[in-house]
Amino acid sequence: MTVTKKELKQKENIERLNNAISTLDSLIKNVNIQRNIRNMIREVLAILKDEKGGSISVRAANAISMLDGVTQNPQMQSHIRTSLWQVVSALESIRE
Repeated sequence: MTVTKKELKQKENIERLNNAISTLDSLIKNVNIQRNIRNMIREVLAILKDEKGGSISVRAANAISMLDGVTQNPQMQSHIRTSLWQVVSALESIRE
């Protein structure tokens, strides 16, 4: 049984999505992050986990849009912003 390029790409996309979700889950548990930022991260997680919300690439694009707004917060700690940028980078690599 051979794996097609499409199946391999889909597997890579799912892995990237799961890594992004894992990072966001760990950020939510960080009590040092402002509540409004944690709430926005929860909304992003809901989008990423909602399989009825469209394809993986559509969900990733929606999440990127929301995260872009979150990272503009000047009161955000730099290490949190860096973690969110890493998530955005992973989501940007998701293509179908």
